[in-house]
Amino acid sequence: MGITHHQYKVAVVQAAPVWLDLDATVDKTIAYINEAAAKGARLIAFPETWIPGYPWHIWMGAPAWAIGRGFVQRYFDNSLSYDSPQAERIRQAVRKAKITVVLGLSERSGGSLYISQWFIGANGETIAQRRKLRPTHAERTVFGEGDGSHLAVHDVANIGRLGGLCCWEHLQPLSKYAMYAQNEQVHVAAWPSFSLYDPFAHALGAEVNNAASKVYAVEGSCFVLAPCATVSQAMIDELCDSEDKKMLLKTGGGHAVIYGPDGSPLAAKLAPDEEGILYADIDLGAIGVAKNAADPAGHYSRPDVTRLLFNNKPANRVEHFSLPVDSVATPSDPVEQ
Repeated sequence: MGITHHQYKVAVVQAAPVWLDLDATVDKTIAYINEAAAKGARLIAFPETWIPGYPWHIWMGAPAWAIGRGFVQRYFDNSLSYDSPQAERIRQAVRKAKITVVLGLSERSGGSLYISQWFIGANGETIAQRRKLRPTHAERTVFGEGDGSHLAVHDVANIGRLGGLCCWEHLQPLSKYAMYAQNEQVHVAAWPSFSLYDPFAHALGAEVNNAASKVYAVEGSCFVLAPCATVSQAMIDELCDSEDKKMLLKTGGGHAVIYGPDGSPLAAKLAPDEEGILYADIDLGAIGVAKNAADPAGHYSRPDVTRLLFNNKPANRVEHFSLPVDSVATPSDPVEQ
């Protein structure tokens, strides 16, 4: 009897969040979840920090300017806590729609924020809550770090082996290899928009970063779902209070893509300023054909020459322990002479 391969429809979001508005972006999130489910998608992926939007202010001016304009406080207040009513609304919507979701968010935990991806099963239960291992450049002024336990791939019913990374984690060769070695089949590569510093910084543009997603698909012999946010005019109106700032960030920047395990594009791209969902039908059986040619973490590797040292243990900031306590002597206890 032959092996039955998973074949199903996936959905990838390209849109602008309602920037720094948690409740309104949750509304928009649920609308996209319902739309994708109605179209028959089994999995939907959202951009990096979709909730409450990417903190573009960190690239636009001095920290004092961002604080004075209220962006720092508003960003913290509108980030998502997993124990919040807004998170519960998302859980309930996922459960009702019966679709697996990988949601990009700014995670609020205590007094810290993290660039996170929330994996939610079609039953509304959490599969995983991962954090970006190392925030990029100016992001380190806002976000904390993840640890090796967040480089993980998960067996998900009716989906396959599912994993994800954020933005320039896709430029980290060892992090990618840690994912490949876990036999990832479907990968969510979450990105913000590609309109920052255009055309001054080619490395931040769509050509380079779509290429990173494509290379990941070929190296990992996996399907890559690469959601990408857009920058709305409303965001520009708030962020760009001078002509200089208007040169640094532009509207649009959306370049969402879906790639097969051979690197082939599986969905037509939307216009850079267009909002919507990309759909593709995938067949996990194609992975076996791709890996037959080259499996960098399998038969195409040379572990006798190069190997990855991978610490996947959680890095707890507080470890609880107790010291041994001497028992109190009782009258019946023998007394040493």
